[in-house]
Amino acid sequence: MARLSICLLVIFLAIVAEAATQKPKKAKKCRDKKNYPVCFKTKNLYCPPQCPRNCYVDCATCTPVCSKPSKSPPFLPPPPPSLSPPPTTSTPPLSPPPTTSTPPPTISTPPPPATTTPPAQNPPPPPDSSESAPKRARCKNRNYATCYGQEYTCPSACPNQCEVDCTICKAVCNCDRPGAVCQDPRFIGGDGITFYFHGKKDRDFCIVSDSNLHINAHFIGRRNEKLTRDFTWVQSLGILFGTHKLFIGAQKTATWDDSVDRLSLALDGEPIYLPDGEGMKWKAEISPSVTITRSSDANAVVIEAEDNFKIKAAVVPITQKDSRIHNYGIASENCFAHLDLSFKFYKLSGDVNGVLGQTYGSNYVSRVKMGVLMPVLGGEKEFASSNIFATDCAVARFSGQHPSSNSSENFEFANLHCASGIDGRGVVCKR
Repeated sequence: MARLSICLLVIFLAIVAEAATQKPKKAKKCRDKKNYPVCFKTKNLYCPPQCPRNCYVDCATCTPVCSKPSKSPPFLPPPPPSLSPPPTTSTPPLSPPPTTSTPPPTISTPPPPATTTPPAQNPPPPPDSSESAPKRARCKNRNYATCYGQEYTCPSACPNQCEVDCTICKAVCNCDRPGAVCQDPRFIGGDGITFYFHGKKDRDFCIVSDSNLHINAHFIGRRNEKLTRDFTWVQSLGILFGTHKLFIGAQKTATWDDSVDRLSLALDGEPIYLPDGEGMKWKAEISPSVTITRSSDANAVVIEAEDNFKIKAAVVPITQKDSRIHNYGIASENCFAHLDLSFKFYKLSGDVNGVLGQTYGSNYVSRVKMGVLMPVLGGEKEFASSNIFATDCAVARFSGQHPSSNSSENFEFANLHCASGIDGRGVVCKR
């Protein structure tokens, strides 16, 4: 009997070990053939790390999600908010009586914590903002009359930064679309495949290099003694096109405040002073023309060079919550403010290269290993640049001129949609 029990225990442990090493399962495919025909045919979508064994495909965005998505996007009716104020107005009268008896102790207690907390409260601002109620975003495209002006709550995956996809009237994360470079650099290539490129802290790497567009990214970060690599983030970009040099960066800061602008901008060595306020615009009368528009009151802009590229950039901090989850070990003297980026390209040749640029090449075949939780792309030596505006990486293609014949199709990624109205992992649109 004892031998039988031991055999059963060994078999059970073997089954558990095998299950632990299994790769994430494929997501349950989209079943809405009528409204989302393209997503209905899409295959090989894998479950995210949060739910590697069981997930569904959200037909609207054609991406795997942990919970079963609703059939239609939720619309937030305006009436409820107007009904909530009455109860709040009725409660204050009840609270004054007790508060009148408590003022003496409350007045005596604030002074001690106020003097002791300032040094310890330098770190809290970032986590406070990230752990508070999610922010809201609204549709800003007047071409979608039924959705224009509607406000939606940011998804749980990006509670502090999102935008409304007016075509499906739903809030989406800026970093979940092709052409995005965010976080501990997580890239989504032109082929829709997600991968990580860690590089090294305090180094520059070319992320896009073509005949008339070269983009270098400066990485900042810190070393974790338990790992063999650095934790890294993109702190700034050096962009070359034609005879011009454009710089965009995140200024170093210890204590984060959403209302304080931490953007640094310069064109051809001259600082750019952009007025405060969402919608404020700056334009350079050069060829091609360059426009910079604030997409929020501070820390977020849209940069566009006519007939060449469009970049959405936002300065974001590493919060204490991020540091706790990922074991970054961020100290209070530096919240590692960095850029979350989204790229859209108008004229790329088939020979384009770079960490991100290569995924738009006409003959590109992905080297990313599919099915793993964190696919990492190497190539530090071939993508390394000597400085932020250098064009000396091994895969450099920059000459300052567009090719006489564009050998690749024009691409529009990162915040675009295919004719089918979908985007996301594994989706590529060409025209």
